[in-house]
Amino acid sequence: MEKLHHIVVVGGGAGGLELVTSLGDKLGRKQKARISLVDAGLTHVWKPLLHEVASGSLDANANEINYRAHARKHHYEFQLGRMSGLDRANKHIIIAPFRDEDGQEVVPERRLQYDTLVIAVGSTANDFGTPGAQEHCLFLDSLKQARRFHNLMLNAFLRKNHEALQGQPHTLNISIIGAGATGVELAAELRLASRELPIYGMNHLKSSDVSISVIEAADRILPALPGRLSSAATRELERQKVQVLTGQPVSEVRNDRLIMKDGTELPSEMTIWAAGIKAPPFLAELDGLETNRGNQLIVEQTLRTTKDPDIFAFGDCAACPQPDSDRPVPPRAQAAHQQADTLFKTLCHRLEGKEAVPFVYNDHGSLINFSKYTTVGNLMGNLSGRSMYIEGKVARLFYVSLYRMHQVALHGFLRTGVIWLMDKISRAMHPRLKLH
Repeated sequence: MEKLHHIVVVGGGAGGLELVTSLGDKLGRKQKARISLVDAGLTHVWKPLLHEVASGSLDANANEINYRAHARKHHYEFQLGRMSGLDRANKHIIIAPFRDEDGQEVVPERRLQYDTLVIAVGSTANDFGTPGAQEHCLFLDSLKQARRFHNLMLNAFLRKNHEALQGQPHTLNISIIGAGATGVELAAELRLASRELPIYGMNHLKSSDVSISVIEAADRILPALPGRLSSAATRELERQKVQVLTGQPVSEVRNDRLIMKDGTELPSEMTIWAAGIKAPPFLAELDGLETNRGNQLIVEQTLRTTKDPDIFAFGDCAACPQPDSDRPVPPRAQAAHQQADTLFKTLCHRLEGKEAVPFVYNDHGSLINFSKYTTVGNLMGNLSGRSMYIEGKVARLFYVSLYRMHQVALHGFLRTGVIWLMDKISRAMHPRLKLH
């Protein structure tokens, strides 16, 4: 194994895990290369599902993938830890010490040698330095944060239900800053939770007692998507009694309220920040690799970094150019999926001394899911070049298929079919919401 070409992938998100799975099955299984995955967590959950984990409509325990178990099945190695530095001269990545929940060091800082390095560490929310955001907002960048949100939400509902029982004021004000896909879908999931929880004992709290607001600095929600989709999403949120505030930049976040740029105040006991993304700050200090203002690694169209031919980056943490466009590839799950496919081909070619494959992004459209209520979206036509607006059950089918495609990439068709069947049985046997 020491003599094999060592490909190290840092980041076990959607793209990173799909890449090591393909490389392990193709190269690792045949002993053509040594494949390693480095991640700070032990399990993977598809990031677009974190808002469902937060609201309780998805049980993360049933949808987690354990990296160690997956690595064994797909012929790659797993290293638990967070990348903290890079030594390009010696071709080492530096992995920070791993500590337990009490802060005790379990494994000291260590180095991992590579021949080819792929960085796919994703992104985190960008609060743009808004005063009070870090102190008073909840974020949904990780499974740990989503679970924390879920627990806080259940406690907030329980507290308000008790206040209602005592005849006290009991309105619960929830604010979501940012009306991109995550913010909009989270609002719908929270509205569902406000209607479902009374069924399970919190019957003194009505859905109308839970005020949900979505706040967007732009002049419409879903500003990166087509206007028709934005209008349909606005109508659906309003139909679900979600307050939509556009053209409202937040200038300060306090413990119990938001201060808008124009000075108006909005009561908020739970505030979720879902506006903007940025790459992790440590990328800007990686031994001279080129980054932009958002900490993204600058890469060529082949996904190779501009300063080192042995280092690649993709997904949300990379700024990849698009032909005939002055904008980089958008930070979306479908882009990471496509980049993982392209980079898989490039790395296989690399071992054979062949040229890298340029990445070309194909926008297949966008889908926004409003929990069990409806789904809206647009699909890009490959032949006509036009987009087709869809909604309802058809749109929902396409939305669900996105996650199933991710599962197929990780498990294959047969195992994904078994997982789908188990999901059906689980939904029939368990409550609609996770209650703990």
